[in-house]
Amino acid sequence: MSQTEPGEERAGRRSWVESITSDDTFRPQNAIGPAALLDAGLPLALFTVVYAAAGNDLTLSLWVALGVGALLAVVRLFRREPLQNVVAGFIGLGIAAFLAHRTGRAEDVFLPGLLINVGYGLAYLVSIAVRWPLLGVFVGLVTGQGMDWRRDPDLLRAYTKASLIWVAMFAARLAVQAPLYFAGEDQLGWLAGARLVMSWPLFLLVAYLSWLIIRPAYRAHAAARAGAVES
Repeated sequence: MSQTEPGEERAGRRSWVESITSDDTFRPQNAIGPAALLDAGLPLALFTVVYAAAGNDLTLSLWVALGVGALLAVVRLFRREPLQNVVAGFIGLGIAAFLAHRTGRAEDVFLPGLLINVGYGLAYLVSIAVRWPLLGVFVGLVTGQGMDWRRDPDLLRAYTKASLIWVAMFAARLAVQAPLYFAGEDQLGWLAGARLVMSWPLFLLVAYLSWLIIRPAYRAHAAARAGAVES
């Protein structure tokens, strides 16, 4: 299972982006989906517990994780959450379980999450370097305002600064978790704990900091657009 599944991360960011445009208060419940906290850590937390309690039985531990993941997927379907988020979350868990089963290394269940953080971090860095910060692209698409923000220096600067915070988040995850992963099975418990703490809790902190940076420039940009339309 990845650090934050792509579908879940998109859904979470849609929520916190909506909080930028709604009012002046950052509400944590708007920054994450209702099942996000469980999806982020429960399957792999139980995997780690069962693996230790069952005498390093990798197969049993993987089935427990997959079973919990399937149960969470059913709950999300029952709650009528977007199907793509349910599918993305479970597929991510399935890939992680398949990889660990093939290699026989319990720590490999965390490898897809590390690789996803590498990919996201590089994507954000490249987007900043070419002056198309991904955060601005995403907010523009979600809010339906397109790419007009690139013509606003203040908003471009805000999106760039906020995107750098996301780069820092992905880098921090790798800096902490990669050494634990390469340390092998002996550090599995610490790796699971670090992954849990650095998934949605850290995401929530970064979303809040992004909100603080983007919101003033975004509101000024929206007000200027509204004034131009009225005139």
